[in-house]
Amino acid sequence: MDFDINSLMQQAQAMQEKMKKMQEEAANAEVTGEAGAGLVKVTMNGRHDVKSVSVDDSLMSEDKELLEDLLAAAVNDAVRRVEKQQQDNMQNMAGGFPFPPDFKL
Repeated sequence: MDFDINSLMQQAQAMQEKMKKMQEEAANAEVTGEAGAGLVKVTMNGRHDVKSVSVDDSLMSEDKELLEDLLAAAVNDAVRRVEKQQQDNMQNMAGGFPFPPDFKL
């Protein structure tokens, strides 16, 4: 059995570079979470930074608690979408190897 440490090191370095690039792309990717049938939208990047919030004018006459609930739901939706996108990217990079559901970047 031949063992080539140089080849293994090159593969590890290539994987590390690919992982770094993927992390940068994921951090810059933006997703939009929604609530209230799209009346509230929250755009977030891969670092979970909220970039923008959009609230439909029709909600301005609603009570404060409803608006707060819709904002929270939209943020939670955006977080789930970011995590799903990152998990999909990791699986694509790993050639479809299934990571555990709680695996994080």
